[in-house]
Amino acid sequence: MAIPFLSIIIPALNEERRLPNTLDQVAAFLQVQNYTAEVLVVENGSHDRTLAIAQSYAQRYSYLRVLQRKDPGKGGAVRMGMLEACGEYRFMCDADLSMPVGEINRFLPPALTGFEVAIASREAAGSVRYDEPNYRHLGGRAVNTMIRMLALPGLQDTQCGFKCFRNDVAEDLFRAQTILGWSFDIELLYVARRRGYRIVEIPVPWHFNPESKLNVVQDAFKMLFDIFKIHLNAWRGKYEG
Repeated sequence: MAIPFLSIIIPALNEERRLPNTLDQVAAFLQVQNYTAEVLVVENGSHDRTLAIAQSYAQRYSYLRVLQRKDPGKGGAVRMGMLEACGEYRFMCDADLSMPVGEINRFLPPALTGFEVAIASREAAGSVRYDEPNYRHLGGRAVNTMIRMLALPGLQDTQCGFKCFRNDVAEDLFRAQTILGWSFDIELLYVARRRGYRIVEIPVPWHFNPESKLNVVQDAFKMLFDIFKIHLNAWRGKYEG
């Protein structure tokens, strides 16, 4: 089987309401591209019809595969999808599609070259946020300030759920991953820097979804603990080579 140019990995936990619209938009987007692609939906511990819906789409589209990970944890779901994917470029995509699907091409050659990791940014110059309450924006900025100070100086937005990895880099980073929850992005980018990979921030239009599962205060404490774990892993040499 020919290697696809692009793999889109969509982690899905209790997404029966949002997933159909997302998969319809992804299908319409891929239909007009001049490259080959695959889509991997990774269902991880849902209590609704997410798995059944994903499987029904897999029957309609030959390029769509459904994986199942019984344990919840977004980082674990993305890791499974990235390591099962075959594409030359591997793109992680939130199931709510808060970034318009048409933006994906900005993360890929020929639009973008000379990178190993490209991350969507809601804070880089040129980005636009739509319909986000002020309290959520301020809370998000506080979290990202903490991340910059303690782990990833210089990166404006590490937690937006849209990121692209060159295939060899994805294999390297996701095999080194140890954090399977919300903070997995921080660990991946931290390891990417240690290994000398070039990280590029892409400003994107981003639409706030009131059904977001993020709890800013609660998740900030989890991230703080995970940042400590990342530094401990680094001190123990777990990220070497």
